[in-house]
Amino acid sequence: MSVSVNQFRANLKSYVDDAVDNHEPLVVNRKNGDDFVVLSLDDYKKEQETLYVLSNKTLISQIEDSFKTHQKAQGYVPSEKELQLQSDD
Repeated sequence: MSVSVNQFRANLKSYVDDAVDNHEPLVVNRKNGDDFVVLSLDDYKKEQETLYVLSNKTLISQIEDSFKTHQKAQGYVPSEKELQLQSDD
């Protein structure tokens, strides 16, 4: 969604609530072209985490290896005891 800075200013609370509640970023257009984005802190943190993971070659390699073993059904299988510990949480 995209709105002008004047629309954003006039309906600030509504636009911020919508961005936070619906996890939808809002692009605010300015006349000088310096647009900006409004998004919730939670969404921002998730974006930052995603960027970190994607920029970490070691993590990407581990994810790819895990995906390959999963496709072959050769991944880690937890024991009954481990499954029971998880259900107790």
